[in-house]
Amino acid sequence: MPVLRPEPLSKAAFEPFGDVVETVDVSPISINQGYALRYNDLTRVDVEREDGVTNVSLFLGQPRPMPIEILLMERHPLGSQMFFPLQDAPWLVLVCEDPDAFDSYRAFMATGRQGVTYARNVWHHPLLVLDADSRFLIVDRKGAGNNLEEKWLAEDAGLTLEP
Repeated sequence: MPVLRPEPLSKAAFEPFGDVVETVDVSPISINQGYALRYNDLTRVDVEREDGVTNVSLFLGQPRPMPIEILLMERHPLGSQMFFPLQDAPWLVLVCEDPDAFDSYRAFMATGRQGVTYARNVWHHPLLVLDADSRFLIVDRKGAGNNLEEKWLAEDAGLTLEP
């Protein structure tokens, strides 16, 4: 089974798949009489196809056995999906252009201060965390229409992710 090792998550490397959500290189606005900073326009979440609406949810993720066996990829044809960690702990992001082409896979190690927005129709693995009870804020689409496509890989065609 091929082995994939993650690279550090960066805006440039992740651009073909969506946005990295972070405050690096973003100028904040002082609000609340100077007691808070607001970082605007960190990402765009696309939810409007087929009368979709914004859904904000909380995921509580658990680590998978190591090394992580990759047998499933998914994408959302009607909207994007943002994941933002609520703890400062590293986590994994796995994307690809074609689930059947191993050379199209990219793995990233995100910091606990980086989120991602998977663009509409981008193949990605479901949430991959390294620590128990990892909390994530999710912003995505809900509404009519089928917004989930899954691709199960044959066991002999899967790959292994080693952080």
